[in-house]
Amino acid sequence: MTGLALRARVERRGVDVEFAVGAGEVLAVLGPNGAGKSTALHVIAGTVRPDDGLVRVGQRLLTDTAAAVHVPTHRRRVGLLLQYPLLFPHLRVAANVAFGLRSTGRARAEAVAAAHRWLTEVGADDLAGRMPRQLSGGQAQRVALARALAAEPEVLLLDEPLAGLDVDVAGAMRRLLRQVLTRDGRSAVLVTHDLVDVATLADHVVVIDGGTVAEAGPAATVLSAPRSPFGARFAGVNLVIGSAAEGGVVRAGATAWHGVAAADVVIGAPAVAIFRPAAVAVYRQRPHGSPRNTVEVTVAEVDHSGPAVRVRATEQPGGAPGLAADITAESASELRLAPGDRVFMAVKAQEVALHPAP
Repeated sequence: MTGLALRARVERRGVDVEFAVGAGEVLAVLGPNGAGKSTALHVIAGTVRPDDGLVRVGQRLLTDTAAAVHVPTHRRRVGLLLQYPLLFPHLRVAANVAFGLRSTGRARAEAVAAAHRWLTEVGADDLAGRMPRQLSGGQAQRVALARALAAEPEVLLLDEPLAGLDVDVAGAMRRLLRQVLTRDGRSAVLVTHDLVDVATLADHVVVIDGGTVAEAGPAATVLSAPRSPFGARFAGVNLVIGSAAEGGVVRAGATAWHGVAAADVVIGAPAVAIFRPAAVAVYRQRPHGSPRNTVEVTVAEVDHSGPAVRVRATEQPGGAPGLAADITAESASELRLAPGDRVFMAVKAQEVALHPAP
């Protein structure tokens, strides 16, 4: 098993990132559109050359700008699976899967045998004689995965491979990916916008925003206690950015957020307050005997599409997402909220977790 290390600066795209993936681990790369996620993947694949950087897989150096090293894409042993399968339309399924091995000089019989073996692994050997136009979206992605794996990559790069698939097909593909990645010990980098992908596939998470790494950590930690605005939006929790003060407090401007401080919070250092929308109550008037955390906000959105009614406030100072509250339909009916209304949001101190900021 081999790990992956990346450091890359691509000036024309405003990207300057660094991260590593352990042997046999899956790293999920999150971030808004245009943040630099796909650029990082293409630097690893060798299709984008960084202005400054290094790519190492195990003991093999694939890119090193200081030493003028750039291994061609076809010799990197890096597999790339995209949102679109991009199968060769003129080749049957088996020939598509065998293509990578044939291009490295493998004998035809050996390549075809390997293609059938991998098609069987992904549950698609019955499709071997079909043309790509005869495949459904889910079938085509299974074939694309078999093609990527048949080339025996040490690292698998997954750029939103499940986007556009229906729920059942995406679920089956997740199970297949987890099985293959866990069994064979390949390192993998997964770019996704889907929380389920992260929860079911990823060991670690990196959040890229504005071309740099905004947050990194174990997947469970980032999902339960994100430290960046995008991480909070992705995980669906409230996040307030400020600095730690004595007494279990994060100060954000003039507002003091009281909560339960983690052991690694340092007084005076950057810190965040995190709490679930379900823990937030909404009032038209400031509540009597109000919780220690009560703030006046402007309503930006009232969303009735979920099991609870989501009330979202306008963006916080500094660009963090507006605070969100999940309230019952009955409460929403009584409050009769609309965008532009001024309301009070309140949350008990024991519901607020305080952590160091990245």
